[in-house]
Amino acid sequence: MSARTAEELPVLIPAGDFQTLEAKVYRIIDLYKASQEARAAGDRDVKRLREQLEEREEEVQSLRREAIQLRREREEIRSRVEKMLMQIESIADEKAAS
Repeated sequence: MSARTAEELPVLIPAGDFQTLEAKVYRIIDLYKASQEARAAGDRDVKRLREQLEEREEEVQSLRREAIQLRREREEIRSRVEKMLMQIESIADEKAAS
């Protein structure tokens, strides 16, 4: 077995094959760069969507609290209106009796 030197390699690889190999390597490099850019864009999208989700969750919580408060107010108003109607009914009954 003889050791091949760097000077012997160009003789062993035909020029056309080397150019094809070189083109493939550059193509792989371009694909790698494109995949890295796509990954970075995907990461930015994920971050943006997580922030939006967090904002929506906060908004939902706020709306739930507001809905609970409005239900309480509605029940309070309903109770007060029923009380007023009973007083009006009582007055009407007293007038009818007299």
